[in-house]
Amino acid sequence: MGLCFSSTTADEEPANHPHFTGGKVTFITNKDVWNQKLSEAKTQGKIVIANFSASWCGPCKSIAPLYIELSEKHLSLMFLTIDVDELTELSTQWDVKATPTFFFLRDGQQIDKIVGANKAELQEKLSTIVDSQVPGDQK
Repeated sequence: MGLCFSSTTADEEPANHPHFTGGKVTFITNKDVWNQKLSEAKTQGKIVIANFSASWCGPCKSIAPLYIELSEKHLSLMFLTIDVDELTELSTQWDVKATPTFFFLRDGQQIDKIVGANKAELQEKLSTIVDSQVPGDQK
C-alpha cells in the first residue's frame, strides 16, 4: 500500500491535475464546490467517495486511473477529488494524514475510510456499498 507524506515544492505546478481528472470525477477547487456537491449527493441519495490526493504523490497517480474507471462504472455514486495542498483547510477538517485517503460519505457523514493506494480494498469497499444500495428484490 502506497502512502505519501511529503509536500510540494515551490517549483511544482499544483494547478495542473491531468492524473486526477476524467470520467465522472469532479475535481473540487474550493470549499463552496465541496459543500454544493455534498448537498447534491444528499438530495440525489448518492454516497460520496472523496479522494484526498496530491499532485506530487506517486501512489495517488497510480490509483487515479482505477478511480476514474470506477467513477464511470458506478454512476449511483459521486466521485470527488480534493488536492490536499490546494484545500488545506478541508484536508485539516477531515484529518487527512496521508495521501491518498478515500472517505465514503452518506449525507455528509463518514461511513468508511481507506488510507493508501490499495486498489483491491477500494474496489471491494465500492462493491459492498453498491450492493447495499440495491433493494433486496433487485439483487
